[in-house]
Amino acid sequence: MGHALCVCSRGTVVIDNKRYLFIQKLGEGGFSYVDLVEGLHDGHFYALKRILCHEQQDREEAQREADMHRLFHHPNILRLVGYCLRERGTKHEAWLLLPFFKRGTLWNEIERLKDKGNFLTEDQILQLLLGICRGLEAIHARGYAHRDLKPTNILLGDEGQPVLMDLGSMNQACIHVEGSRQALALQSLGCVLYAMMFGEGPYDMVFQKGDSVALAVQNQLSIPHSPRHSSALRQLLASMMTVDPQQRPPIHLLLSQLEALQPPALGQHTTQI
Repeated sequence: MGHALCVCSRGTVVIDNKRYLFIQKLGEGGFSYVDLVEGLHDGHFYALKRILCHEQQDREEAQREADMHRLFHHPNILRLVGYCLRERGTKHEAWLLLPFFKRGTLWNEIERLKDKGNFLTEDQILQLLLGICRGLEAIHARGYAHRDLKPTNILLGDEGQPVLMDLGSMNQACIHVEGSRQALALQSLGCVLYAMMFGEGPYDMVFQKGDSVALAVQNQLSIPHSPRHSSALRQLLASMMTVDPQQRPPIHLLLSQLEALQPPALGQHTTQI
């Protein structure tokens, strides 16, 4: 860890022959660290994710994460700005340079609203969900599935557009996503929709009580009534969370339903808040 932390202590780092100024640490978890850096060539802020690689397998997994980013050029999927592998003594560090999103994640937005006693409006929910689904559709079209979809893995751009991150969860997941895998992705998406509607995950209380979440997901979810939500939105959530995976709507049908529910004044292709 000491080697990893001293990388930026000298003030600047160089990636792809461009120099970046270290500003501050943004976070850390496991064997990865995220720093805020500023490009001295363009004045833009970036997030530098540094992964400490102990073994060859760690280096291969970091490379796969970078490769996943390079596969997509989509407004609702996080793009990769730069990548390199650096030696740190007997170990290596993989550096992924990514865009910085000052608004943070969807969960940050939900929490900020909750602190003020507010929730996302239905129009905002529909627009966010449409952008998330378009990102998922692009991932599925490549034969992959996002295996860790949750509000903390969805960034919000300056205009509120949702951007899917944590593409490392797709490592070694090149599969045909029709059928059960897509159904599982739709259930995860349903959990994201539930959080946007009610400010918490559908199984948070089950977990807090110490009950089995694995058993809870085998029973039909009880959706709270709220005057904030239309019957159409509630029905959409229910279809995504139905117990039988084969009864959940495929992503292309879900997109059609969402586009039909979009507020007319915002247009069919709005994917931001």
